[in-house]
Amino acid sequence: QVQPVESGGGLAQAGGSLRLSCAASGRTFRNNAVGWFRQAPGKEREFVAAINWNGGTIYYAESVKGRFTISRDTTKNAVYLEMNSLKPDDTAIYYCAARAVMSAGRAPSEYAYWGQGTQVTVSS
Repeated sequence: QVQPVESGGGLAQAGGSLRLSCAASGRTFRNNAVGWFRQAPGKEREFVAAINWNGGTIYYAESVKGRFTISRDTTKNAVYLEMNSLKPDDTAIYYCAARAVMSAGRAPSEYAYWGQGTQVTVSS
């Protein structure tokens, strides 16, 4: 069973950058699609970005397109979310999740394995 573990959250100013990392505990991500989701207080969990098993297919939410970049490094068994031009609306707990299949998806229900989340706070 894959257990995602997030790191890299913290506090940033509007316009700044943060890089989130997601490592696989238990076994590798090699054959799993991985996604990032976020949940702000009082809001539902929403899709941010996803990448398929080999990086050949990538999806982004419209709200982050052009600002966030998802990538994966199979040699390090990790997936990253580079966040630039941060806005206060990006403040949320960010979750990394893995699918049981190779293809990426946008719905939280498609993901079987979830990390504990990492807090991202963007000040204005």
